Amino acid sequence: MKRISRNNTARNRKQDKGQRGFTLIETSISMVVMMVAGLAVSSLFAFSLQNNIGGSDRALAMGVAQQQMEQLRSVTFEDASLNAGTTNATVTSGERSYAVVKTITDETNDDTSLKQLKKITITVTPTDGTPAWTRSSIVLVSHRSTLAAGSYALQ
Repeated sequence: MKRISRNNTARNRKQDKGQRGFTLIETSISMVVMMVAGLAVSSLFAFSLQNNIGGSDRALAMGVAQQQMEQLRSVTFEDASLNAGTTNATVTSGERSYAVVKTITDETNDDTSLKQLKKITITVTPTDGTPAWTRSSIVLVSHRSTLAAGSYALQ
């Protein structure tokens, strides 16, 4: 019996010599590598969060532009709100402010006579609440005609 236990002890010693732990330098280097990777992931997370906020602002700006366009579509062709010109306004939606620029132009024929057609351009730009690089404008363009007979061809 003593012999068996001596063999087991000798075998355990051979296994212990082949097994080594990590040194302090190896552990430190692996921690630095993991820290660099963690910092890269956290900066990516912050970047994606800002892009999501910018996308949300663009969606709200699109809603504001569509609402402005629907208001112009709901009036008659002769209404004063469809007179040629540019108007600036500030609209608040979703606790954000938007600069709204409405431009209405009368379309003309080749002989410079007026068509019974107006070009409506609405530009909506977020003004606050987000970083400047996420504030891109939304532009909607539409044409509006009268029900009267006339030349409406777009060129």
